[in-house]
Amino acid sequence: MIDKKKVTSEKTVLIGVVTQHQDEIKAKEFLDELEFLVETAGGVSVKRFVQNVEKPHPKTFIGSGKLEEVKRYIDTHHIGTAVFDDELSPAQLRNIEKVLDCKILDRTNLILDIFAERAQTSYARTQVALAQCQYLLPRLTKLWTHLDKQKGGIGLRGPGETEIETDRRIVRDQISVLKKRLLVIDKQMAIQRKNRGQLVRVAIVGYTNVGKSTLMNVISKSDVFAENKLFATLDTTVRKVVIKNLPFLMTDTVGFIRKLPTQLVESFKSTLDEVREADLLLHVVDISHKNFVDHMESVNTILSDIESSDKPVIMVFNMIDAYEHETIDEDDLVTEKTKAHFTLEELKKSWMAKMENNCIFISALHKQNLEEFKSNVYEEVKRIHIKRFPYNSFLYEEYTEES
Repeated sequence: MIDKKKVTSEKTVLIGVVTQHQDEIKAKEFLDELEFLVETAGGVSVKRFVQNVEKPHPKTFIGSGKLEEVKRYIDTHHIGTAVFDDELSPAQLRNIEKVLDCKILDRTNLILDIFAERAQTSYARTQVALAQCQYLLPRLTKLWTHLDKQKGGIGLRGPGETEIETDRRIVRDQISVLKKRLLVIDKQMAIQRKNRGQLVRVAIVGYTNVGKSTLMNVISKSDVFAENKLFATLDTTVRKVVIKNLPFLMTDTVGFIRKLPTQLVESFKSTLDEVREADLLLHVVDISHKNFVDHMESVNTILSDIESSDKPVIMVFNMIDAYEHETIDEDDLVTEKTKAHFTLEELKKSWMAKMENNCIFISALHKQNLEEFKSNVYEEVKRIHIKRFPYNSFLYEEYTEES
């Protein structure tokens, strides 16, 4: 009889640095996000280590003394994995593994692992496989440390290629095959986009886990997978939406994140093409998150990188039902009022002034202010539609019911 095996979460420690470019507050925010990534991947964070350095150490990322402190904690508490907040070089990875003697992951590897778990279609799996191979290629040496010293002598003289070189060639060949496969998929996706007719295209963009898929489900009445986890959606979903008398296409895209690995930006080219070819962007923001402004800046940076920052944008501030502001006691004469103390109404006034009223505050989950949202989207889509087809009629004449 087979005993049932209990599945336990993998215990991890998180390691970050405070540098001249990343202060203590920013480092804590990144580690909070890294902890959420670990939880999404199925692990549990038990301890954080942060060191103040001018810049990450070129050999071990953190100093030797801090590394020894981490090792003692890992040995004492039987930790199996150490996760670093930044991408490690192959040399750093090897040196750290020699000291800690446990599984070492960096932020890039962790994100790739989550993408590999989340990928459902062959298209997404191919994109993730390419990113993983590109990440793995310069780091193959750590997998073959037992082959560092090749034996020589009679009968052992081969063609001159060691096993590590053979594996590198295999990975390069695999990268070549995956790139060719993605080229075929890119052509198929381009044909699909052309076959969608001349409808106005609206793309939902934003940071990961801000409610993009939930909004897509509510507006298009579809069943896109949505969950309170990072990168719940990898596959691009396109749905036809009709508001009043105007049909258009709405696209749900993969979420962005700070320190997004360059391998993913390259391999998810076709997914990002949906954003490039969109006529209107709906930038969804989690207003309840304390760092929502940083999230917006990260998304805008990636939009600039993919040459999509000049498109018309409607800012959609989501999750107003979860928004809570900090309060100041009446007798508190020391604490200064900051953005964290703004009420929702004050935030609305400030952002609507910045965006020239081209923004909307909603709750997609609880369907708050959705009619106002639809009205804003309709006006923008109608403006684009009339500009493109000045003599084209709509489905039917717009009308309003008389009371």
